[in-house]
Amino acid sequence: MSEPLAERLRPRSLDDYIGQKHLVGEGAVLRKMIDAGRISSFILWGPPGVGKTTLAQIIANKLQTQFFTLSAVTSGVKDVREVIERAQKGRFFNEASPILFIDEIHRFSKSQQDSLLGAVEKGIVTLIGATTENPSFEVIRPLLSRCQLYVLKSLEKEDLLTLLQRAITKDIILKERKIELKETSALLRYSGGDARKLLNILELVVESSSNDETVITDSIVEECLQQNPLAYDKDGEMHYDIISAFIKSIRGSDPDAALYWMARMIEGGEDPQFIARRLVISAAEDIGLANPNALLLANAAFDAVMKIGWPEGRIPLAECAVYLATSPKSNSAYMGIGKALEVVQKTGNQPVPLHLRNAPTSLMKDLGYSDGYKYPHDFAGHFTPQQYMPDALQKERIWHAQHSPAEQKLYERMVNYWGKKYEE
Repeated sequence: MSEPLAERLRPRSLDDYIGQKHLVGEGAVLRKMIDAGRISSFILWGPPGVGKTTLAQIIANKLQTQFFTLSAVTSGVKDVREVIERAQKGRFFNEASPILFIDEIHRFSKSQQDSLLGAVEKGIVTLIGATTENPSFEVIRPLLSRCQLYVLKSLEKEDLLTLLQRAITKDIILKERKIELKETSALLRYSGGDARKLLNILELVVESSSNDETVITDSIVEECLQQNPLAYDKDGEMHYDIISAFIKSIRGSDPDAALYWMARMIEGGEDPQFIARRLVISAAEDIGLANPNALLLANAAFDAVMKIGWPEGRIPLAECAVYLATSPKSNSAYMGIGKALEVVQKTGNQPVPLHLRNAPTSLMKDLGYSDGYKYPHDFAGHFTPQQYMPDALQKERIWHAQHSPAEQKLYERMVNYWGKKYEE
């Protein structure tokens, strides 16, 4: 039995690698490390089928070093320790560290991740982790701090079309068939930027044809797949489309739609923690100061899911989704931090005004540190006007209130304190 098409077409060098030019294109950061022959440990974060495993294998081939691979789904702490021991024994003096590739590293428990720390820190292995989930949530901080993080993107339309042409002209089996790509919209739509899925669909369509000549059209692809285009796929395009619909339904104050999209995710086998995290983000981003209790409830729902598990965890998640959808909305904090980051990027490291600096030594006091600072609690209403922004940014406005009932009170307090500075 021949290998699947996706495996037959797996690139063996960076020259054949499609996509991720921001990482492996000429002059890109990862390409420079690979060409230099030395890499540090890193984690590849991106959706399925964008080349994480392939990139790790190419790096190992390029560096001509030992390559060990573990799957977080089937491997335990014992497996990790055995691989580290083999890597340590098999390494020759002055040779590059063996590469340990861990697919789906986000599925490793804390103890499993802890077992990697010493080997990574001492350089016994160079860790390459692959994950489809945000490493900030799924990878322990000590391990994350020892690794660079590189974000891989879904393949663009041009990348996928290039891959299709390569498949029908270069593959040892398909090139013997007469294949015409008359229409490609359905292929691209169902693949969702996933190269492996694209090739699997192509192979399925070709194999289902009884003729030596295969003309691929959108209708033929849809007929072969025989699937509802709205079906949820937690590893593909629908994963991102449905979570987007879920969040936008909450933002748009439609609890019926929010519950519907949540039910679609639950039926599709989505990770409950993923849903819970999205609710926490939505509470901070979309409800914000209009109802600060929303963030408290979202965090409580997250904790409840962790404590009681599934399927009962769906109840606090549903309660939270309805609460967020029916809450007043404000994104002023979200917009405010975005504006603040924009100001910082444009103006650089502005000096802290002297009166805001700490003065733990007599020298600092002599230099004027903390001189003139007014302690707000010493004044009526626990407030007195003074400068808090850097000198060059005193007139810069960052936070703009949005006048929901709860936020209106905050706005009025700021106008009362600062006068015209906060008047809109």
